[in-house]
Amino acid sequence: MKRIMYFFSFVLISLLMVLPARGDVNFQDYFKDQTMRLDYYHTGTAEEEHFSLDKMVNDGIWAGNKDQLIDGLRLGKYFFEIQEPETGKVLYSRGYSSIYGEWETTPEAKEEWGVFHESLRFPWPRQKVKLVIYKRKADQKFDPVWDYMVDPASRKVNPAELQTPYSVYNVAEHGKPENKVDIVLLSEGYTREEMDEFRKDADQFAEALFSTEPFASRKEDFNIRAVQVPAPNSGLNHPQQDIYKRSALSVSYGAFGSQRYALGYDNKTIRDAASTVPYEFTAILMNDSIYGGGGIYNLYITAAADNAFHEYLYVHEFGHHFASLADEYYTSATAYEMGSDVVEPYQLNVTTHTEKSKIKWGDLIDEQTPLPTPWGKEKFNQHSRQIQQKREQMRKEKVSEKKMEALFKKQREWEEDYLSSVPHAGEVGAYEGAMYHSEGIYRSEPNCIMFTRTDHFCAACQRAINMVIDQYTQ
Repeated sequence: MKRIMYFFSFVLISLLMVLPARGDVNFQDYFKDQTMRLDYYHTGTAEEEHFSLDKMVNDGIWAGNKDQLIDGLRLGKYFFEIQEPETGKVLYSRGYSSIYGEWETTPEAKEEWGVFHESLRFPWPRQKVKLVIYKRKADQKFDPVWDYMVDPASRKVNPAELQTPYSVYNVAEHGKPENKVDIVLLSEGYTREEMDEFRKDADQFAEALFSTEPFASRKEDFNIRAVQVPAPNSGLNHPQQDIYKRSALSVSYGAFGSQRYALGYDNKTIRDAASTVPYEFTAILMNDSIYGGGGIYNLYITAAADNAFHEYLYVHEFGHHFASLADEYYTSATAYEMGSDVVEPYQLNVTTHTEKSKIKWGDLIDEQTPLPTPWGKEKFNQHSRQIQQKREQMRKEKVSEKKMEALFKKQREWEEDYLSSVPHAGEVGAYEGAMYHSEGIYRSEPNCIMFTRTDHFCAACQRAINMVIDQYTQ
C-alpha cells in the first residue's frame, strides 16, 4: 500500500490543525541531552481541578527529535509548553491526555475527590523555564490551568540518573533515538520464570504493528525495546470477577467500573520502569488471557497478550495512544459519559461536518461520493444490539473466556462480510456513527480497526498516524 500523502486543501471552521513545525528553537541553546520528568499531583472533582508539584527527576537521555520541538498537531485534552520566562517564547510543547481527564467525566467525580499522579517529560533545561499546562474546553480551544517556574538548580530537582534493576530485550532497532519513534514495552503480570513468554509477546507486538499500514511502510522509523519487569504473581487483578492479585506495575482490570478496561494508577513506578530505555511511547503487555486493555494519548496502552484478539488489541489501543485516534464505534457501552451536545472533535479521524470542504479528510473524498455516505447502518445496528445483549448476559453468567472469544469471532466474521459489501465499501466518505454517537458524527470509511476488530486503519487514521511519525522523525 502506498503511503498516504497528507495536506489540507480545505479550511476548518471549528478546529484549527497545523502540521508539525520545526520552529526557531536551537536545541543546544536551551537544553541538555537529558530528559527532565516533572511529577505532579492532579486533584479535583467534576467541577474543579488543582495541580501540585511532586518532584523533578532525571529520566535518561533525550530520545525526542531535536529539530521538531514544537507540537503543531495540538492533539489531546491537555497541552503543555516550556517557555522562556522573560519573553514567553515557546521552547518545547506537546499535547497529551490523562487518566484524570477521563475520570472527571465519570459519575464518581460528581460525588468525591480524586487524586492522580502524572508526569510531563521534556528536554533538560539549561536555565530557568516556565511550564504552562492548558486544558481543552468545550469550544476546543486551550485555556491555561496551571503554570510553574522550573529551576534546574532547585533542591526539588534530582539530576541523578536512575540505576534500573531491569533487563532489556531489543525488539527492533533502526537508528539513533533522536531520529526514530521510540517505543518501550513493559511486562506486567509476568513472573521472572515467564520472561521467555514476555519476549515472545514483545515480538508479536512488533509483528502486529508492522503488519498494519502505515506502520508497515514506515517500519524503519521505529525502535522498540522491551523492559522485563518481574511480577510476584502470574496474571493481573480482576476485581469484578473476584480475582485479586498484586502485580509489579499495579495495572488492574475494572477501571472506572468497566470490566475489561485496564489501567495502572502507580504512575511513578511505571515511569521509572520505562526510563530504563530511551522512549516516547509506552505499551504495557499484560500476561492475561481475558480480553481487555486501554489506550490514552501520550500516556500508555495496556493489552492482554494471551487473548485470541491480542493483535487487534495491540494495534487498536496503540492508535489511541500514538495519534489520539477516537473510537469509531458507537454501539458498545463506554466507561465515561460523552455528554449530549456533539461538537467538532479535535481527533483527526472523526467529524461532525458533511460538507467536503469542512471535513478533515475532505481532500481524499471523490467528487461523486454522496455526503453523508450511505452504508446500511440500520441492519448493522440491529445486529450489534443483539450481540451486545448476548455479551452482557454472558458477562453476568461469568462464562469462560473461550466462550467470549467465540462470540467475538462470530461477530467479527459477520461484520467483515457485511461491511465489505455495503454501498460505497472501500470508498472514503462520511459514514454516520462514531465516537459513541449513533447520529451527528462521522468516520471516513465503513470499516476500520478503530470501528470493529478488523485488521486495517481507515484513510483518516492512516494520515493521522503518518503525521505523528513525521513529528518524531523528520
